[in-house]
Amino acid sequence: MAYPILQFGTSRFLLAHVDLFVSQALAHSHGASDALGGITVVQTTDRPDGAARIGALAQGRGYPVRIRGLSGGQRIDETVQCAAVQAAWQASCHWPALRAAMATDVRVVVSNTADKGYLLDERDTAGVLADGSPPPHSFPAKLLVLLQGRWHAAPQLPLTLLPCELIERNGEVLRDVVVGLARQWAQPEAFIAWLGTHCVWANSLVDRIVSEAIEPVGAVAEPYAVWVVERQDRLQLPCKHPSIVLTGDLAFYERLKLFLLNAGHTFLAERWLQEGRRADETVREAMADAPLRAALEALWEQEILPVFSALGTAARAQADAYLVDVRERFENPFLNHRIADIAQNHAQKKQRRFGPILALAAQHAPDLAQPRLQSAMASPLT
Repeated sequence: MAYPILQFGTSRFLLAHVDLFVSQALAHSHGASDALGGITVVQTTDRPDGAARIGALAQGRGYPVRIRGLSGGQRIDETVQCAAVQAAWQASCHWPALRAAMATDVRVVVSNTADKGYLLDERDTAGVLADGSPPPHSFPAKLLVLLQGRWHAAPQLPLTLLPCELIERNGEVLRDVVVGLARQWAQPEAFIAWLGTHCVWANSLVDRIVSEAIEPVGAVAEPYAVWVVERQDRLQLPCKHPSIVLTGDLAFYERLKLFLLNAGHTFLAERWLQEGRRADETVREAMADAPLRAALEALWEQEILPVFSALGTAARAQADAYLVDVRERFENPFLNHRIADIAQNHAQKKQRRFGPILALAAQHAPDLAQPRLQSAMASPLT
């Protein structure tokens, strides 16, 4: 049986984020209005850990998600059962069934294929489009073959693609990769136009720390969760959920995360490197260190929040509210988030996280003093 939501990836993040949202929507719905239906999960690679999760998911028993952390000042430690995944396939074993399902039954495609998920594979050629061919190696090539089948079988049916990879403008990036590959394989212009104009490629931002896996399938996650999706015509969501936010200004939500959560982490890593702090120090322990906590609070209050103030009263109010959640996430008593892990690729992270804050301040708040950010950017620490 095919289901209306097709998911590429078996990551613990998807299991505790998108899949859990759909499960909760299905459980609270009195009809079919809160969720499109069940999910078919597809493992795109042949990695043993993914194969083990597919095997466990295929049993149809659901899996646990343990929610642990702080929310509204309260300690949360509860386990919920996720039952949204109703089929689990491996691309290499179920390719004909996957092509058949995508041809007519799927309404939403979700993906989280890790950092290298959009890379092409030179072994893939246009020959994989033929019926009976084995699946391509790369995710974009797999997607292109499936979309070509949809175009031939039911081009009029609506289809939304919702990538969750942590790539800016992820929907547009994935669309351009797939369309570029279609041109490389000399596909008909009508098909290429259909890819670009009929298919809805949604840009989105996901934000939830999913700290560990539960074997054979399941996950441990923090209470905080949000999936911000950019609004556009004909967009279909897999479900309605309080943690799914539709917006016309995705960039603002990206700034919230980058400027407050990510920059806060990188500031702690900068101090950790500067001061030669304990190798196994965690974010939670740093937040309990009074001088370090005071320095971080000063960064937020004096150098970052004023940038949001310069964007308007509403922007500042949203930033203040988001920072309340960030503090609780940093103080999570169940999460041992090592600063040493955050400090990896530190120089590049400073450029990506501090640079945009300074640039936006120069544009909207040119008189704002930002000595901590300026000093960190000038530091040679890597």
